[in-house]
Amino acid sequence: MDKSKQSFHRRLPPIQPGDQIDYRNMSLISRFISEQGKILSRRVNRLTLKQQRLITIAIKQARILSSLPFS
Repeated sequence: MDKSKQSFHRRLPPIQPGDQIDYRNMSLISRFISEQGKILSRRVNRLTLKQQRLITIAIKQARILSSLPFS
């Protein structure tokens, strides 16, 4: 496949600069969990390494506090 024929679509980042990554922000956290309750990978989420770490920590804290079920 020729690189000049490929089209690259620039997606909007899933986390806006003003969004707070926190275990209480369930609307944000629920976007990064599969239907089975598993944490989606960084490649699927299109997050930076730092954002993925913060999301993972927030999801685990929400699970411990019974805001989210364990998978």
